[in-house]
Order: sequence, then structure tokens, then C-alpha cells
Amino acid sequence: MRLTLKLATAGAALLVSAGMAQAEYSDGTIKIGVLNDQSGTYADLSGQGSVWAARKAVEDFCKTTTCGKIEVVFADHQNKPDIGSNVARQWFDVDKVDVIVDVPTSSVALAVNTIAKDKNKVFLNSGAATSDLTGKACSPNTVHWTYDTWALANGTGNAIVKTGGDSWFFLTADYAFGHALERDTEAVVVKSGGKVVGKVRHPFPAQDFSSFLLQAQASKAKIIGLANAGADTTNAIKQAAEFGIVQGGQNLAGLLVFITDVHALGLKTAQGLIFTEAWYWDQNDANRAFAKEFGAANKGNMPTMVQAGVYSAVTHYLKAVHEMKSDADGAAVVAKMKSMPTEDKLFGKGSIRKDGRKIHDMYLFEVKKPEESKGAWDYYKQRAVIPAAEAFRPEAEGDCPLVK
Repeated sequence: MRLTLKLATAGAALLVSAGMAQAEYSDGTIKIGVLNDQSGTYADLSGQGSVWAARKAVEDFCKTTTCGKIEVVFADHQNKPDIGSNVARQWFDVDKVDVIVDVPTSSVALAVNTIAKDKNKVFLNSGAATSDLTGKACSPNTVHWTYDTWALANGTGNAIVKTGGDSWFFLTADYAFGHALERDTEAVVVKSGGKVVGKVRHPFPAQDFSSFLLQAQASKAKIIGLANAGADTTNAIKQAAEFGIVQGGQNLAGLLVFITDVHALGLKTAQGLIFTEAWYWDQNDANRAFAKEFGAANKGNMPTMVQAGVYSAVTHYLKAVHEMKSDADGAAVVAKMKSMPTEDKLFGKGSIRKDGRKIHDMYLFEVKKPEESKGAWDYYKQRAVIPAAEAFRPEAEGDCPLVK
């Protein structure tokens, strides 16, 4: 484990910005740790793109504000809670990291959430989905920034049931994220008048979905809900096409779909998928400008909502620290973040609730047909805006101890 941790963090430090005047930061430095999947299932949707987004947030912030020394470091948690926990402890105890950002994989995020609270540091989650981070596991040291399983279920599940998809079979990744997404979507389906006729859980990550898809096919459910993400989602969709599931009259619901998934699938395979996201690169001029810079630095790829969320979260964190003139007390920094309206060029105006849930609009998208696309990465058409007030679970329903 020590060797793994050493390899995961070796050479990861990146000096981002040093301003003219030294602010009153603890140890004279703000150190931001981007902890995510650098090599596996979620590398494309987070990975080095999230590292770039964090660095870009620092760069843009320091163009208009006198900054002290700010560093960005990164590590690969390999989607394993034990590795993620060891990195977090090393960063907080030895390397003097002040804030951890991103952290896709809900099981890792829940572990980091606990450690950040114990060490009184800050955790800004953009990558993980479980709504428990603002529910029973909420913390005064954590902000859940971009999206969560409740928002995904509320957007996608509700829309599909309303258009006739009233019988569901879940194909679920067997870990915290998949369980939470299945739970939250099932609740929306049932509340909307639908029913769940079956479910099966697959290993995380998985390559062969044939036995699971055959069970889903045999269920005769109108909708097969894919409660997974990243390569698991794309592999399941590709193999479903081989089985002729959609041609047989069933439909797939991608409950967490990223633009990198659509890119991997291609429009011919992905066309017609309906899903919920928090951000899309081609929605407005500010998003397009960010995406252009991102693509130039990241092999022509477009940013995901997770990577955009990292930029937004780091920007607001830096604003709060600048106002306080200190980063020493993690809970105090998060309290300051909650007291300040959120506003940046990518997510616009928003707020952070007592339970740590960042509030903003969500969007229901559909993947375009190949003939509808005007060029590279032109993949989405917007079906609906889900207003911020409706997009996330009501604060009183989350069982967060901070709200009581």
C-alpha cells in the first residue's frame, strides 16, 4: 500500500501561481489536491482534465486578485477506497494539502468525506454522485458541487415515466454509487406511477454484461435503467446493441451519461439517449470559450460536467479564502462559502445550502441523430431546463444532521 501511494503521488506537484503579495494562508500556501481516477473507468470524465480545470481556476482567479502561493497536486485513487483514504491522510497530515477536489467513485468520496471532517480540511466533490453526501453523511467540511443521484433520478426517471416508460429493470454497479442511483431512481419511478419489475447488480468495473442484459431482456420491462457510469455504461450500451434489445422494443435509460461516453459510443449507437446533466460545453459563449481552451490542452476533447464543476468549485473556494485571509480552518472556510452566493462564468449564479448541496439548474438532454450533428462533439439537444429550486432533493428530506 505504501508503494502504491508513493507511485500514485510521485511527481504530482504543480506550482500554479505565485502572486506579488503573500496572503495569510496556513503555511504560506494554498494547496489543492485533485484526487480522482487517472487511469481507469472514470479517467476520461475526470482524470487529467480535472487537474487542468483546477489549474485554470487558479490562473483565472489570480488574473484579478493578488494571490499568494497556490499549488495543485493530483493523485490516482484507482477507484479504491483504501487507496483514496491513504492518499487523503498523506496529503492532510504530511503534505499540508488544504482542500481535496473532484473524487469520482462514491465509495472513495464517502471515505474522503469522513477524513476531511476529522482533519478539519475541505472537500469539494464534483465527481461522485451519491446523494448521501448531503444526506445522512453530510459534513460541515464538504460541499457537493455538480450533480447527485437524486438530481439524476428526478430529471431522467421522471421524464421517462411521464412519456410512457412505466416498467423498469435496473442494471446496477455494485457499490455505493450504483446503489444510491438505483434507490433514488426507483423512488421517483414509483412516485410517478411506474413500477420496478426487477434488478441485477454487476461487479465494478465490468467488461461482460451479457448475463445481466439477458435477465433484463427476459423481464420484458419497457425501460432498462443503467445505474452505472463511464466505461461500464458504454460497454453495457454496446453489448445491448449486439443483443438487439432496443430493436426488440425495450429502451435503455442512461442514468448517468457524460459527453465522453457519447463520444466513445458514437452517435449511431447513442442517438436518442435521454439523460440529465448539470453542464454542456455548447450551451453559451462562456462555455464554448472554456471548452476551446480545454480542448487545446486535452487532445481535442471537450470537458465533462465534472471537469467544469472542478473549475467552478475551486473558483468559489478561492474567493472564500481570499475574503477570510486564511485557509486554516476547513469548516470555517466551508461556512464562508455557504454564506456567499456562488457565481462564475460556467455555472452562473447559485448558492450552497446548509447541507452542503450546491444549487443550480440541471438540464434534460437527448443525444442527436447523426444527421442532426453539425460537427465534432455536437452531440446534445436540450429537452428541458430543470430549475434550481426543483433540481435537487429538498433540504428537509435528506436527513442531514446539519439541517436539524
